[in-house]
Amino acid sequence: MMPKKIVVVGSTNVDKVLNVEKYALPGETLAIDSYQQSHGGGKGANQAIAAVRSGADTTFITKLGRDEDAEMMLKGFQQDHMNVDHVIMTDQSQTGKAYITVDQSGQNSIYVYGGANMALSPDDVIAHREALAKADRVIAQLEIPIPAIIAAFKIAKENGVQTILNPAPAKEIPEELLHLTDIITPNETEAQTLTGLEVKDEVSMLDNALKFFAQGIKMVIITVGDKGSFYATPESHAFIPAFKVKAVDTTAAGDTFIGALASQLELDNSNIREAMLYANHASSLTVQVAGAQNSIPDQAAINAEIQKN
Repeated sequence: MMPKKIVVVGSTNVDKVLNVEKYALPGETLAIDSYQQSHGGGKGANQAIAAVRSGADTTFITKLGRDEDAEMMLKGFQQDHMNVDHVIMTDQSQTGKAYITVDQSGQNSIYVYGGANMALSPDDVIAHREALAKADRVIAQLEIPIPAIIAAFKIAKENGVQTILNPAPAKEIPEELLHLTDIITPNETEAQTLTGLEVKDEVSMLDNALKFFAQGIKMVIITVGDKGSFYATPESHAFIPAFKVKAVDTTAAGDTFIGALASQLELDNSNIREAMLYANHASSLTVQVAGAQNSIPDQAAINAEIQKN
């Protein structure tokens, strides 16, 4: 299989992680177990790293401040052999940050300061038209301004490039963007936000998919945490169970799934089941390690896990 040419247009955040026994109630003060500063994160960066570690030819379009956090992130991208020629630097904003609280069960809550991410403009994206036009697929999330995503997806569609939208964090999406999207990858909460239909079982997942199909989307993938993931096209659908592991930290699990899936999925979607199983294995490895980008496995680790099952 030839490596997929993937362009990720998205966010870069530096994660500040608090490990706690439990979440504080309103007005309650709790001591924290540990504080981890300056871990790489951001949905865009996580997905780009997951894709490149699974063998994709990956280019990242993101916006960073001229600060120490940006230097750290760029060094990490280069160590993963990611194409950073299209990373945009600004003096006007700090590099994005995320404040993450992780409890003993591995569940997390995240507060995001957008910073330079929110300064990414359509003009920024258009300046990197050539990279988008030469891709096999373009991936975006909602931690950057929607007009920038629309600009990227318009260029992609004009050049026959497949578009994948990860609608996270959950928010309303203009119809214009949905019409430019080939594959949408919400979790159960994000799906309900967009369709108004609660995700309870496979039947309700298919009902959600039908709403997305009406917007012109060709494939819907709904992730449901440790239960697994569901896909639907107008021709077929199936639920792919997750692999049962002891979760330490769920941070970046969804991003790992998307980047890993995008690296393996054929452009005609002919191997969707195999690609989703691969992505499920990747996520199962991610949740067993604390942190974001440091927890994202490479292709060798994922294939070794597949061989064990």
